[in-house]
Amino acid sequence: MSNKLWKVLLASPVLLGMGFAGSANAQVSTIDELVDVSPTPDNWAFGALQSLVEDYGCIEGDLGTRTYRGNQFMTRYEFAAGLNACLDSIRFLIADGGLDPDTLATIQRLQEEFAAELATLRGRVDALEAETAELRAQQFSTTTKLRGQVDGNLVAPFGETTIQIGGGNTGITSDTDENLAFTARARLNFDSSFTGDDRLRVRLQAGDDDFGLLGFAGGLANSSGTDNLDVVIDDFYYSFGVGDNLDFIVAANSIATDDFVVSTIVPFDGPSVADPGGPVLYDFDMGGGGFAFGGSAALGDSFVIDAGYSADNGENGSNDPRDGIAGAASQSYIVQGSYISDGLIDAAVAYMRGNGDGDRNFTNTYAGLLNLDFGQFFVAGTAAWHDNGDDDDFSWMAGAGINDIFFEGSTLGAYYADLPDYNDRLDPSMFEVYLGVPVNEFLTITPAVIYGDLDTGTLADPGDGSQWYGALRATFSF
Repeated sequence: MSNKLWKVLLASPVLLGMGFAGSANAQVSTIDELVDVSPTPDNWAFGALQSLVEDYGCIEGDLGTRTYRGNQFMTRYEFAAGLNACLDSIRFLIADGGLDPDTLATIQRLQEEFAAELATLRGRVDALEAETAELRAQQFSTTTKLRGQVDGNLVAPFGETTIQIGGGNTGITSDTDENLAFTARARLNFDSSFTGDDRLRVRLQAGDDDFGLLGFAGGLANSSGTDNLDVVIDDFYYSFGVGDNLDFIVAANSIATDDFVVSTIVPFDGPSVADPGGPVLYDFDMGGGGFAFGGSAALGDSFVIDAGYSADNGENGSNDPRDGIAGAASQSYIVQGSYISDGLIDAAVAYMRGNGDGDRNFTNTYAGLLNLDFGQFFVAGTAAWHDNGDDDDFSWMAGAGINDIFFEGSTLGAYYADLPDYNDRLDPSMFEVYLGVPVNEFLTITPAVIYGDLDTGTLADPGDGSQWYGALRATFSF
């Protein structure tokens, strides 16, 4: 009995995890009155609970459901009430002679026997409290988290670059085996939250794209878009929720088209090394990139409507900044409806309009996106119609992939993309197969083989060129 009592007292912080006060609770006389407590492996504390109920009478249960709810979290008030109930019961037993002198002596002996362990535990708690206080005093910010990502790309054209000019009448080839190149991009995201349902992001970015890598294949996915290592503010926006179903975003730069949508549907977006895995239908002849405003509305558990507008900032001389947001020479709009499930089908339809500079003063894009998820295996693709009044073009992509194929978290994917353009004789395309391998939680290595076929001539003298690439991307995240 004495050992049982001492173990019960030691276990009390765990076992008293329910409300002890209130009209809904009542004293339990036997353990059988609690329907959710039984001597099974899941109820590892059954013996201690039985002792507290039947030997000491200091456990209460819910009158309506006859449950103990042992996995429920408790407040400090509930713990104090439960502990007090047990102490009252023990005091009554002592006063009533329920505890003999031998039992009390045993309790005292156990206290002395475990004194060293209790002192060690007390020291650890004190050290933890001191460390927590130090972290709070030295923390970067109570509202802001720093996240970063560095991408390094090693790209090597191999074989021969083939260029045919004048309908194939002249052939030019060049050996490119020695043209190994490296480019990198670094990002630091400062994410602040003031309500828990919002985010203010300021992103610093630097990169080097001097080599124009993968020119035949649409460029790199994780590239900076700049030709120097200057640090720029790449993202500056504030997103927030209104109620349970509405989210909005207001941005100062770098937000357009697919930045407004909840999902781009195809799983190649992110893991692919080449940019057309994006997919590029969102970027084709769109404007904006300066001020932006958009939002998402959830319709039930699976349907989402996204919409957004973006205008350029007018600093490139194409228009006067005094023309304002609505008068920007370069603008873009997007509306997308998505069905996103936990099952087989993810799908979306989208409409985009870009008002650009020069001869092409607008472009309408109508697109459909589909992903069929069979568990570990997926098949996905897109189709888009691009129209600017006088010219039009049809673009599409399709591919498949396998998740967790060699390692947990790895992704093997392959896709073909017929890239958008306005003239049938200017018809770029590319193919990529990649394998994303997570080395650890901070590093992912992605080797890829890419083939690009791109027009290199003119409308008057059409031609074409093609190139194979081997690529290796390392992504560090923290």
